[in-house]
Amino acid sequence: MPEEIVGQLKGDKVRLGAEALTDLYEQGYFGRPRGKGLELSLVEAAYLLDRSRIKVSADRRLLDFKAFFQTASSLEKGFEFRYVVYKDLRERGYYVQPGRPDFRVYPRGGHPGKSAAEFYVLVISERMPLPLKEIIEPVRVAGQMRKKLMLAIVDEESDITFYEAREKAMSGKMPEQEPGGMATLLEDRVMLWDADGSHRLHESGFFGKPVGERLQLSLVESAYLLEKGLIQLADRSGEMIDLDGFMARARQIENDFDLKFGVYRDLRNRKMVVKTGFKFGTHFRVYRSVGGLEKVPHSDFLVHTVPEDHIFFPPVLSRAVRLAHSVRKEMVFAYPDKDVHYLEIKRLKP
Repeated sequence: MPEEIVGQLKGDKVRLGAEALTDLYEQGYFGRPRGKGLELSLVEAAYLLDRSRIKVSADRRLLDFKAFFQTASSLEKGFEFRYVVYKDLRERGYYVQPGRPDFRVYPRGGHPGKSAAEFYVLVISERMPLPLKEIIEPVRVAGQMRKKLMLAIVDEESDITFYEAREKAMSGKMPEQEPGGMATLLEDRVMLWDADGSHRLHESGFFGKPVGERLQLSLVESAYLLEKGLIQLADRSGEMIDLDGFMARARQIENDFDLKFGVYRDLRNRKMVVKTGFKFGTHFRVYRSVGGLEKVPHSDFLVHTVPEDHIFFPPVLSRAVRLAHSVRKEMVFAYPDKDVHYLEIKRLKP
């Protein structure tokens, strides 16, 4: 690259002359044409400077890579993480341009002007708390634009783990349920006494846990069946309990009961089977369908319920996704936003 290609650092951009349009933009799709020249972001300029393809001047002096990198990191929060991700994707053979939320990545064989971007990229530090709301908006924008959202998490050794985040449509194939009969609230669960009703609910909907000929139900299962009118409920003294009374008692037993029940009810209404996910460290394991209990299939999803103001911590998120992958399930986070919405996060290999 001719030494005379020198860019000027202006604010958080590096501006190059007309000669850079052919050498950098038309051949490598670096930067954006501005007037008769080319404008580079800080990460693009650092990448090209490190490869001796450009020089950068500031205050009438040339900056070496160290000086430029330090200056850029003071101008742009998170610069060092974005640079690591940009460099990695470029070296994998992708064309990458700055965009929302951090980068746009084009499919192999494609480039700006020829094809649409395939991914929007959100760069995250391992140590950076990540509010759910900061994922939801890019996910929705990506979905509306028919793109995929890539989460690029940079750990303390600057290794990168890539994930795809997307809205998930949840649906199953289970039939409607039949009535179960009279049940009693005990300590923190419910016992259904009628043998035939117990058999029907367990066989057709995989509700509860059989205890002999009777069925023991969890709190969320009981609330759902009570709301649907499929069981009647009393306490140990025989006094009848309506839905409001049961919900009040369930909240005393379980702090996040309303949040969990909202998701449980939504999944059941979507004709899915929902069971506890305790063994996997999540709220629920979820099946699209269960055809019979002689050979119950593996569940399809692990679903964890989070509030709207939930904050993810990348190491915790990584463990959840890796565990789901290791047991051949999809990791889904459910959150309320007027209705219940579902966010799937899975490992991605660019």
